[in-house]
Amino acid sequence: MAEETKTGVVSAPLVGTDARVPAIIPPTPNLPVVISTPPPAPHGGVWRRVAIAIVVLAVVAGGAGYWWTHRLPGLPLGIATGNGRLEADEIDIDTKFAGRVVALKVDEGDTVEAAQVVALMDSQDLETSLAKAQSLVMQAQHTVQQATAALAQQRTQVVLARQELDRANALAKSGFETRETVDTRQQAMSGANAAVLADIAAVGAAAQALEAAKQDVALYQVNISYNTLVAPRAGTIEYRIANIGEVLVAGGKVFTMIDRNDVYMDVYLPTSVAGRTKIGSDARVVLDAYPGHPIQAAVTFIAAQAQFTPKTVETKDERDSLMFRVRVRINPLVLQARTTPVKSGLPGVAYVRSDVNVAWPAALQGDVAK
Repeated sequence: MAEETKTGVVSAPLVGTDARVPAIIPPTPNLPVVISTPPPAPHGGVWRRVAIAIVVLAVVAGGAGYWWTHRLPGLPLGIATGNGRLEADEIDIDTKFAGRVVALKVDEGDTVEAAQVVALMDSQDLETSLAKAQSLVMQAQHTVQQATAALAQQRTQVVLARQELDRANALAKSGFETRETVDTRQQAMSGANAAVLADIAAVGAAAQALEAAKQDVALYQVNISYNTLVAPRAGTIEYRIANIGEVLVAGGKVFTMIDRNDVYMDVYLPTSVAGRTKIGSDARVVLDAYPGHPIQAAVTFIAAQAQFTPKTVETKDERDSLMFRVRVRINPLVLQARTTPVKSGLPGVAYVRSDVNVAWPAALQGDVAK
């Protein structure tokens, strides 16, 4: 049977057990009712949202300011623009003969000048062959000297034979010499002349042998020089492919370099612009890394066909949407005069002037040599 306690809670027995559980009864009308409210939320979330909004506004304002300060005014008709990346011709520095790499004078990222030594190959075998060829040259020189001396001696024999023949002819006219003796002196004279001709030929053969030996020496010297690898142009070493001690086949690559005197940017221009652009048209290149320094350039290539194959029948809008690849090459003299580096792969914008009567805007007329 339920019992009422002093707190207003009635304890009732559980079915099948002697345990008691509290039962909540509604409050009496004369007791006050307490209504609980949740605690106020902290103010940290509001301030966090405010801070994020301020950062976003600052970023947007900064980007807008950068665009406003670096933007170009509207380009006049006759000047077109296209974006691209700087590119430069790659040059492989290879070996001409099979051999072992004995020294590397430069590494990736180094700037080299034309004819600068970049690597050395083992040339001991060629140097030995060169020494042998030089010995053969000395031997050929001695042979030439001997043949020349023999020719000079034989010419004295010709002089003696001529004198004896003249005396025999004079005595024969007076009857003091027989005809047989005159014939003998004549034969001796002919033999001496023939010997002179033979000695002249021997001198010529010896001289040719000497020249061949000298050519062998020159050949070995050239081959040895090819084992000293040099930079063919001024540029930057991009890749080092071989290491010291490696044995390379003929034509093995050691370095790949970038020709810094042939830097260009390929852009794509619509038909209306590419059709009026000519080889040699003036251009400017503005890199994202140096927005305030336009670089003088010129058009060196215009594609003969559009990059997208047109249909047999095409509308004017389709013709206008066709894009032609145009190459803008930076003036090498301007590159040499620049104090800031121009690296391959830098993005930027190229401006092409198809109408020579249109003046460049002030923003593109700056000091193009910087």
